[in-house]
Amino acid sequence: MMATVGLSADAWLRRFHPKSAAGDVVVCFPHAGGSASYYFPFSAAMPPDVDMLTIQYPGRQERRAEPPVESVPELADQIAELLAGWADSRLTFFGHSMGATVAFEVARRLEAGGIAVHGLFASGRRAPSTHRVEGLHLGSDAALIAELRDLSGMPVELLADPEVVQLILPVLRNDLRIAETYRYEPDGSELRCPIVALVGDQDPKVEVAEAAAWQRHTTGTFELRTFSGGHFFLVEHKAAVVEAVTKHAVARNF
Repeated sequence: MMATVGLSADAWLRRFHPKSAAGDVVVCFPHAGGSASYYFPFSAAMPPDVDMLTIQYPGRQERRAEPPVESVPELADQIAELLAGWADSRLTFFGHSMGATVAFEVARRLEAGGIAVHGLFASGRRAPSTHRVEGLHLGSDAALIAELRDLSGMPVELLADPEVVQLILPVLRNDLRIAETYRYEPDGSELRCPIVALVGDQDPKVEVAEAAAWQRHTTGTFELRTFSGGHFFLVEHKAAVVEAVTKHAVARNF
């Protein structure tokens, strides 16, 4: 794994509502262009016996002065090294969109190193073994803004603020680049942890069949849950998503 030279866990991990006694920990991975703060309301809804960590990728918010990572594997290497320090906790991963791919690659690295992952929730993302030819990261700024607007990926009032948009676009473009150029590399093994795939029934980025293909990536149990809505269905279905994740996190029969 790549060394996270000069960076502490404090730079990467956010605990908005710490619960010192919790042994069950949900780790959240943001979507392309997203930041740790996206999961603040989800953290606030967690029950007292479930802690939440949220990953803060380089290049955004208080880390905006740092260069963004060059690839999903590089990002996964660094996060896996950090999360190895939480090996005594029961870790359940939740990743949305690009975050689901990053979470998957982190889980692969931890399991390969002998660290168990309790489960992976892959939200709004096609399975790694499926592929689409995408080149949005090569498009114009106007195309990226239109994509955000169409997917409801950002409040419209922020999209109307040129200063905010100029801060966001470089990060979004790089995230899209690493997500769109990511290629799954089979290594002869799959995850052992359960996978739960979540998908919106009107998501233009993920077909239900592409979400169902996550089953190929685990020798454990698999579940597919379909929600009404588009790419960011989890906003309107926050309560149901939190319930599903926390129920799994505290379960002992996996």
